[in-house]
Amino acid sequence: MPNRSPFATSLRKPVNAALTQARAIGASLRENAVMRIELTLDCMDLDRAAAFWQAALGYVVDGAIEGKYVSLSGQGPSLSLQLVEELKSVKNRMHLDLLVDDVEGEVRRLEALGASRLTPAARQEFGQTWFVLADPEGNEFCVAHDPS
Repeated sequence: MPNRSPFATSLRKPVNAALTQARAIGASLRENAVMRIELTLDCMDLDRAAAFWQAALGYVVDGAIEGKYVSLSGQGPSLSLQLVEELKSVKNRMHLDLLVDDVEGEVRRLEALGASRLTPAARQEFGQTWFVLADPEGNEFCVAHDPS
C-alpha cells in the first residue's frame, strides 16, 4: 500500500537510510512475522473520548475493559483509548492525520462533534493544506486533503 502522508516525499530519503542501517544490524522483522499497528490515546473521560472518536472516524467498539480501555476499529489502524488520571499538559509527540477529500467540510463536521480548531486558517506547506484541531480532551490531530 502506498504511503499517503502529505510529507512522505520529503521524508523518504532519511527513512530509507534508517531502514538500511537497521537491516545492517539485524533489526528487521523476522521472516513471515505479522505486525499490526494500534495507536493508543490517553484520556480522562473514556466515554466522551470513545463517543468522539467513534463518530469522527466511523469506527466501532471492538473491545473494552470497563473503566480502563476502549478499543475502536474500522478502516485503518485500531485506536485504543486508555483512561489516565492526569490532564494533557504538552503538545502530543505523535498525532493522527485524517486525510479527506473535503477538508473544510470535515473540519466543520468534527467541530460539531466537539473538536476545537487550533489553527484559525488552513496551514499550507509541502504542497499540502491542513488544519490543526484538538479532540474534546485537547489531543491534537490534523485534517488534510487526501492526495491520492
